[in-house]
Amino acid sequence: MSQHIAKPRTTAVILAGGTGQRVGLSIPKQLLKIAGKAVIEHTLTTFEKADSIDDVIVLMAPGYVPDVEKIVAKAGFQKVKKIIEGGSTRNETTERAISALGEGLAEGEDLNVLFHDAVRPLLSQRVIDDCVTALERFQAVDVAIPSADTIIVTRTHGEDGEFITEIPDRSRLRRGQTPQAFKLSTIRRAYAVAAGDPNFQATDDCSVVLKYLPDVPIHVVAGDEYNMKVTQPVDVFIADKLFQLASTAAPEQVSEEAYRQLLTGKTVVVFGGSYGIGKDIAELAESYGAKVYALGRSTTGTHVENPEEVDDALSKAYAETGRIDYVVNTAGVLRIGKLAETDNATIEEALKVNYLAPVQIARSSYKYLSETKGQLLLYTSSSYTRGRAEYSLYSSTKAAMVNLTQALSDEWAGDGIRVNCINPERTATPMRTKAFGQEPAGTLLSSEAVARTSLDVLLSELTGHVIDVRQQDPTAAAGKASGFEQALASVLDRQDGMA
Repeated sequence: MSQHIAKPRTTAVILAGGTGQRVGLSIPKQLLKIAGKAVIEHTLTTFEKADSIDDVIVLMAPGYVPDVEKIVAKAGFQKVKKIIEGGSTRNETTERAISALGEGLAEGEDLNVLFHDAVRPLLSQRVIDDCVTALERFQAVDVAIPSADTIIVTRTHGEDGEFITEIPDRSRLRRGQTPQAFKLSTIRRAYAVAAGDPNFQATDDCSVVLKYLPDVPIHVVAGDEYNMKVTQPVDVFIADKLFQLASTAAPEQVSEEAYRQLLTGKTVVVFGGSYGIGKDIAELAESYGAKVYALGRSTTGTHVENPEEVDDALSKAYAETGRIDYVVNTAGVLRIGKLAETDNATIEEALKVNYLAPVQIARSSYKYLSETKGQLLLYTSSSYTRGRAEYSLYSSTKAAMVNLTQALSDEWAGDGIRVNCINPERTATPMRTKAFGQEPAGTLLSSEAVARTSLDVLLSELTGHVIDVRQQDPTAAAGKASGFEQALASVLDRQDGMA
């Protein structure tokens, strides 16, 4: 009988020793906030969710270990086992990691290690899994993508500046990314050999193996374009936009009873609850035992554009139930037309209902939601990523909902309030029918489907996210596509005429 060989443990080492000098910051760039969270928190979240990763250690810039400890404690990361100071150089930081990884290992025990830059927060689960799988056959693994640019080699000639000396064949050139993955015994041996070189200096770990263990092949795993490194000021903007556009899947509850357990005794206030998505959310939540206040102009006479009526509605719900756990706003108006031909009353209505009302609802809800550590749920439209002719008012106010969501999720995080935004594709609602008339059956998303996803978001721990709801599950359609690849497909769809 063949003896079962235990699978080696896999540890992710997050290299966070850099500073923010090139981004023009006074703090390390890994502590910079993107999409409402520190860059390193996004990175740690990715590894926390990775099934192929057993534990994580962080090598942080000297003096900033307490900052990471606070982030880890607040986020509740279970896999982060150690947070230690990095060295003054990349070499020294990796050496400290290797030393820490060796603690507690039995004689002859090996370990899979993935070294990843903390400032690459857009890493996909696919790349992580591919690296771990590759370590079943190889001792060293790199991640790289083809170079879309022509690479030139230059030499400087005094005051005349740089001149090209070589243009390598682009078909063989790759742009290296992280993680870089190794058997611990291999990377430890490479650094031990390198220690005998007085001129040893490296900017990455695969180059150490390549130079000092030339007989060890380094396998290459395909990376992806989204796995960018936040290094320059423009990278901050690009990464923030990618996070803003990426879809997030709301975790579904495992059973009907789970919904009932989570919603019984909770109070849900739904503005825009007279019909469409709002009405469906109200009915669904009520069916699971929640006390629901479905408010709307045509049913309860509640005008969301009137701050006093919003305050009164929330006050009444609180007085009668003693709590408000969830506040949902689906109210909105869709006015199509050329801006130059739009009268003041129409402009004022669009701004009041689509923008000022959610702002007022958020402001009025704060004191109640901070008490219950609840959630505010807003709604955007698939046109928020790109304004189109005759949709100027609608698209711009819906883009504002995304920014409001991300700003408030950050602002209210310390109070335990979650804020999210649902982005449904074209949905069969009375508002849409009024604007476009009857449309072919099967071309629109049902409001019930949007309501179900909305409920899942309310019951989740998500905050600061834009959640796409589409007729076809993008994950199923795209196979192993990352959330950012799905985001690109989604953006292209939106530009193809979705309102």
